[in-house]
Amino acid sequence: MKPAPFDYVRPATVDDALAALAADDDAKVIAGGQSLAPLLALRLARPTVLVDVGRLPLAGIAVDADVLEVGALVRHRMLETHPLLAREAPLLPMAARHIGHVAIRNRGTLGGSVAHADPAAELPAVLLALDADVVVQGAAGTRIVPAVDLFDGFFSTALAPDELIVAVRMARATAAEACAFEEWAPRHGDFATAGIAVVGSFAGGVCTRVRAAALGVGAVPVDLSGALADSGVVGAPAPLTTLVRGVAAAVRAECAGDDDRAELVGLLAGRAVTAMFRRAPTTRAVA
Repeated sequence: MKPAPFDYVRPATVDDALAALAADDDAKVIAGGQSLAPLLALRLARPTVLVDVGRLPLAGIAVDADVLEVGALVRHRMLETHPLLAREAPLLPMAARHIGHVAIRNRGTLGGSVAHADPAAELPAVLLALDADVVVQGAAGTRIVPAVDLFDGFFSTALAPDELIVAVRMARATAAEACAFEEWAPRHGDFATAGIAVVGSFAGGVCTRVRAAALGVGAVPVDLSGALADSGVVGAPAPLTTLVRGVAAAVRAECAGDDDRAELVGLLAGRAVTAMFRRAPTTRAVA
């Protein structure tokens, strides 16, 4: 099937892109096109105008004091391979390597994935686990939207039609942190059935704070931070086998509604917590 007819513009500045979006309520942004192009071909999306933001200067990665800022047009492949991200936000490359195949990662962008808000996508869950902020620009100016407030439904966000994601900001990883990402897909490169991102802060081998988010178990990424903290991840360390059972049970309860997926996320959470503790600054014994 061919796409429905549409006009096409390729602005050279963010202001020009915003003007194009403001001029037509049915305009759509395209960056890497890895999500939108199939929808166009199936006529599940019928924009009157495609606003190609590929030329915009939004592909930078910068560190300022304790904050890491990643531009919206940074490709998934760069998320996977950039040495600065491996040091400053290792959860991003851990998750990015699970996105499709290399050809897809060479085209897909951070901002595109976040704006698309696929509940099975890796990056929205990662941003939630990292307590990240999304920088959004529109005709009224720039605003900062916490990731927890951005995703408000199935393939739906709090973005206005004339707004554009320009960057994502998060705290730089510290030497006292460890993280892990686990997902399950039917085959390598397929969409994930479910997954989980976990990041913890440690002192003396004891986890003092944990954040976690699951993908594939709801209309939006599911915050599992409270469930993991209450399961025994935070505080005096229990034997790891006991802890993993508690984590799995807590996650299953939090994700109740789809028993099979809840069971899967519970198993993945146990793996992720195990990997996180093994990477902790002071490694605990595995029992």
